[in-house]
Amino acid sequence: MQKSHLLRNQSGGRSRLTLWVAVAILLLTFWLGRHLLYTTWTLAALRVFWHENASQFIISQSNDNFDVTFANYSKAQVSAEPYQDLVPPILHHIALGDTEGRWKSRWGDSVQSCVDVHPGWESHIWTDDNASKFVAEKFPQLKELWDSYHYPVERIDALRYMLLYAYGGVVLDMDLKCKRGLGPLRRFSFVAPEAHPTGFSIGFMMASKENAFVGDIVRNLTVYNKQWLGLPYATVMFSTGCHFASVIHVYESNRTDLKILPGPLHSLNGRVSTPIFDHLGSSSWHSYDAKLIVTIGSRVNLIFFFFVGVALALFLRKKSLLRRF
Repeated sequence: MQKSHLLRNQSGGRSRLTLWVAVAILLLTFWLGRHLLYTTWTLAALRVFWHENASQFIISQSNDNFDVTFANYSKAQVSAEPYQDLVPPILHHIALGDTEGRWKSRWGDSVQSCVDVHPGWESHIWTDDNASKFVAEKFPQLKELWDSYHYPVERIDALRYMLLYAYGGVVLDMDLKCKRGLGPLRRFSFVAPEAHPTGFSIGFMMASKENAFVGDIVRNLTVYNKQWLGLPYATVMFSTGCHFASVIHVYESNRTDLKILPGPLHSLNGRVSTPIFDHLGSSSWHSYDAKLIVTIGSRVNLIFFFFVGVALALFLRKKSLLRRF
């Protein structure tokens, strides 16, 4: 009987030891993976926090004395007068992966429309050659990352942010046909259109040179560079795309000056016409898993991700990832 009691004690001791070892391993795993857990949480929680204090950054007549319909502005207006022009008069179009200039036959008219309504502005077409040189000279610490992107659109997206930070100006997708001058918006240090259902679109962005927010986006390219879920659409959206950039917007300490043109009036989803653009709606990079990511963002699934994210967020304060240059 004493022997049986002793065996039970030994067995119980081993069980407790196994439990404590398992707990220790779990805690160590969480600690070592805390940065990945936190970035995952920020991505999952975007829809929860995007509209927090939205009235401060969504452009409106009441808050900004700005006509979002553009009806009261001349189509030829290329300056923000009487306001100060914060955005330099520079147009950037990106044609990576097109070594033979095929973009001219497909998108030449839309690109030229933007050049025509902005007389006197600088206009740049960024190709593999000059873009690679630009990244090497201006962002040598990111050149290896930029070259290593698995999907070409990731290089395009990352280049958008780098160009805006280094030079300022306006970055435009090739499939955006300009209907009027963007001058009235130059009074704001950053502008992008609201996306559906959450965040903002990066197909059109305006920014001042060395804009602090754009700098934060560039800085976090390395942080969010993951093969998210092993899916192309998820990887692009979460590492360089609209979702990623919108997450950085959410975690800025002051979002007031990070202006967003309201949707659906200005949203660039699909083939649409807005007060300032005709969007021809190519979106050719979208992959088979796009519907899956939309499903992940649905309200029911978001509740699950929210509670998981709350637990994960306890391991790291949000400021740790968002360091400025």
